[in-house]
Amino acid sequence: MLDPAEPQIVVNCRTLYFSWLPADPDAVASMVPAGLRPRADRQVFMNQYVVDDAAQTSGLGAYSVTYLGISLTGADAPDSTTSGGWWTHYLTSSPLVRAYAAARGLPAALGHTRMDIRGECLTAETETDGSPLIRARVRVGETGHAIRSGHHRYVTARDGELMSNVYPYVAEPVTPFEIESVEFLEPSHPAYALRPANPLTIAWGLYSPRFSFACPGGRAAGRLRRAALRSDRSPLTRCPRAGPAAACRPGRRPAGTPAAPRAGCTRAAAPACAGAAGRAAGARPDQRRTTSAAPRRRR
Repeated sequence: MLDPAEPQIVVNCRTLYFSWLPADPDAVASMVPAGLRPRADRQVFMNQYVVDDAAQTSGLGAYSVTYLGISLTGADAPDSTTSGGWWTHYLTSSPLVRAYAAARGLPAALGHTRMDIRGECLTAETETDGSPLIRARVRVGETGHAIRSGHHRYVTARDGELMSNVYPYVAEPVTPFEIESVEFLEPSHPAYALRPANPLTIAWGLYSPRFSFACPGGRAAGRLRRAALRSDRSPLTRCPRAGPAAACRPGRRPAGTPAAPRAGCTRAAAPACAGAAGRAAGARPDQRRTTSAAPRRRR
C-alpha cells in the first residue's frame, strides 16, 4: 500500500472533465455536509480519465477513474477563479489507487472507465458492478498550441474532519469540443442524484489527450490548506457526524422514494475551456478562454 502522505504525479492521461446544472438541485445540496456551501446554481462536476501505462505515474500504475462532486462557494482554488469542490464519488479500477485515495479521505470504490474515439466522436463510459453507470458522448477535435494550467481545490472528510488539498494541473485541450449527451443509467445508484437537467446545461469543460496533475502531500498538507481556507472566510468546520470519513458521504435514495426514469440529456454545446478544466467553474463569462487557431497537432 502506498503511503497516503506521499505526493504522486500523473502525466499525459486522457481526460474528459466538465460540469453541468443538475436536474434535482435540492438533492445535490443535501449531499454537501454542514460547514460547506454549494454554489447557488448547485453546479456538479465530473472527471473521467484513463492512465494507459504505469510509466505515466510516479507509482500509481495504469488505472482509470471517474470522480464526481459538487462545486462550492467560499473554498476557491488559489487562482480565485475556480470554485473548490466536495467529492461525492470516486470510482477507480485500481486496488492500489483505491486504497491510496481512501486513506486520503476520498469516497473511493471500484469502477472502470473506458474511452473510445472514432473520428470526432468520443464515448466515455463508467461502469460499476459490471453494469454501465454513466455514459458521455462528446464531439472532439485536435490539440493546437494552447496550454491550460492552474489549480483545483478539493475537500474530503477523514476521521470526522474536513480536509482540503490543492492539485496543480497542466492540460492540452482539443478544439472543437462539444458535449453531445450525458446519461446516468442506474437510478438506484447514489450518483443518480447528480444527473444533469434536461435540457442539458454545460457550465464548462474540456477533453485533453494529455492532461497532467499532481497529488500533493497528505494529511499535513490538508490541514495547512484548511487553515488557509479559514483565513479566506471559508466556512470549513469539523464534520458534524463524528466517526470515519464514510459517515460524511451521501447515502442512497430514501426508502419509499420511487425510482426516477433514466436520465439522458442531449445536444448541448459546452463553452470553450474556461482557463482549463475547472477554472471556469466559478468564472465569469468574460473570463472564459478559447483555444487558439494555431496549427493543430494530432490527437
